[in-house]
Amino acid sequence: MARTGETGGGFFRNIPEFIQQVRTETAKVTWPTRRETTMTAVMVLVMTTILSLFFLGVDNLFNFLAQELLRLVG
Repeated sequence: MARTGETGGGFFRNIPEFIQQVRTETAKVTWPTRRETTMTAVMVLVMTTILSLFFLGVDNLFNFLAQELLRLVG
């Protein structure tokens, strides 16, 4: 939030302070290990594959049911 009485150049004067705050906060971050990142990526791929197969099955089931209903009507 802008301080009262601040001139137009206040934004540029605060850039070094902002960069320092970003560095301080980034140092507090707990970064995942390579193993954790790999395991997470593998789990995402596995779950995506499982869900895609599930929805493929549901889609085929609904397609079959719709075809059968249309065959009964027509």
